[in-house]
Amino acid sequence: MAVDKTPVLKRCRSLDLDPTFLGYDKKSRRQSTRSGRKVSEYGLQLREKQKAKFIYGVLEKPFRNYYEKADRMKGMTGENLMVMLESRLDNIVFRAGFARTRREARQVVGHKHVTVNGKCVNIPSYQCKAGDVIELSEKAKSLQRYKDVVEVTGGRLYPEWLDTDLEAMKATIKSLPTREQIDVPVNEMLIVELYSK
Repeated sequence: MAVDKTPVLKRCRSLDLDPTFLGYDKKSRRQSTRSGRKVSEYGLQLREKQKAKFIYGVLEKPFRNYYEKADRMKGMTGENLMVMLESRLDNIVFRAGFARTRREARQVVGHKHVTVNGKCVNIPSYQCKAGDVIELSEKAKSLQRYKDVVEVTGGRLYPEWLDTDLEAMKATIKSLPTREQIDVPVNEMLIVELYSK
């Protein structure tokens, strides 16, 4: 399985991205060597695509598949793409506060510690729907690690489309998010322009 092992802060610096969107509270004090340079239109489009891929931890081929699926759906392609990325299981585990970072959320799902509607799901890219109940497994709830994680993430702001109960370590998707409810700093129109060439 392909894994992106790029150092997070280094990648955030090159993409002009705040590490808090990935769940990291560290900051890099170095300046990007490319800051101040003029970027071409293609360069801007490519950077937005790389930013979206990096935030959600998706590699190129699956990302292209998401785009093609979003293009076939009704409505705006860019908005559909962002909603599909946001409703991935690993992202919802991160948003619900069961993991400190998006990478940790992916690992939590991969280790079979998450159930969707009572069934164990270990596929990070699993597409959740409105009404789905995402919960940590009984074994995981008793682990000290998750109690510590919940303590750390307790002060995090949860999205309004997600109903989170940290005591029961359970989250319910009230509805799929709209583009306005997704706080990710990505201009999806540039991604659509890049792929529609």
